[in-house]
Amino acid sequence: MTSTSIRTLEISGIPAERGRQYGEGAADLIDAAVAYYEEAFGQQAGLGWAEARRRAAAWVPRCTEAAPELVAELEGIAAGAGRDLLDLMVLNLRGEIIYDQGGTRPARDEDPSEERDASDGCTSFSLTAGASGDGHQYAGQNWDWRTGTRDTVVIVRVVQDPLPTLIMQLEAGQIGRHGVNSAGLALNANGLGGRFDGAVGLPQTFIRRMTLNQSELPDAINTLVRTPAHIASNALLTDRSGFSIDLEITPSGVDWVYPVDGLLVHGNHYQAQVPPQLAGRYRPVSADSLFRVPQARAGLERVRHAADRDAALAGIRAAMSDHLGYPESVCTHPDERRPAVRQWSTLLSSCVDLTTGDYFVTAGTPCDHPYEKLPWNAFDGPGSRHTPVHTPPMEALR
Repeated sequence: MTSTSIRTLEISGIPAERGRQYGEGAADLIDAAVAYYEEAFGQQAGLGWAEARRRAAAWVPRCTEAAPELVAELEGIAAGAGRDLLDLMVLNLRGEIIYDQGGTRPARDEDPSEERDASDGCTSFSLTAGASGDGHQYAGQNWDWRTGTRDTVVIVRVVQDPLPTLIMQLEAGQIGRHGVNSAGLALNANGLGGRFDGAVGLPQTFIRRMTLNQSELPDAINTLVRTPAHIASNALLTDRSGFSIDLEITPSGVDWVYPVDGLLVHGNHYQAQVPPQLAGRYRPVSADSLFRVPQARAGLERVRHAADRDAALAGIRAAMSDHLGYPESVCTHPDERRPAVRQWSTLLSSCVDLTTGDYFVTAGTPCDHPYEKLPWNAFDGPGSRHTPVHTPPMEALR
């Protein structure tokens, strides 16, 4: 399949121009996203849209200092969609604004359901070093977020020479979230929840886009570990060479996890160690993460026996369709006991073949939607100047 039922856009040119193309191509989805978050902020936090815009304005100078070209792109999106820059800033700051609105309460007063409401509840994976029987390297995730945003999802290809070309899955109006670049770096991300102090950091959408803009693995890792983050988040980096690492990033420090026998799975709880600031009082942002991770890992272990790529993709999709704990399962479905504006589901499941550059997504929950192949190859664009695609065996170096 060479097309997807999710809207796809291809943008290029200088930042303002590619932003304008994005805004014009997704104007209706951006309007829908603003309408959804206006309702959601009001219901969850008693926060009006005007106040959300006022709070977002405080981030503009900081984001402009750190990444002026991304703010220029965001201004272009706003112009193309016929909206104000601050509307787009709110869409890019939705998690940070929610945490700042309710993140100062004592832990004993927190509602765990509100914590999850502010954090992407995803299950991310990488398969490298023989973890897939077909010998390919794979990376992907189930992207779990509020069901009301599912019709705002867009796949954007960004041509930005000399920087790597990007393919990203986004909520309309956002400039970064999850994806892959033409240098062969895939980024999958999960929320970890929480604010540790009052320090102001960059929003996740900016940090993730800044990471995907890197051609070299060390530069991508440096971007993640050196850029001050406003809220805690998890980043799984997979390189086409077969290297992968998971970084648990908080405003106060970073921990990391490596694959075991080529397989790495991460959810929405700390898996390296609980940060010292949370010791003795930590509660996972999504309790279901505690069983989603081992369930996904058990399913993905079977991909080790896949005879070819079709079997590998079928095995990955089956693992990401697991329903233990339904509806709060690996494959997440709306919980009808919750208000509609606060229901969750898997918006899409993604899998990029880092051996061939093919990118697959499901247009909704993977249990009842097939993988659809995106119309572009991830490696079509500027690549890494230094990292070989395949590391030679030691015998060849002697």
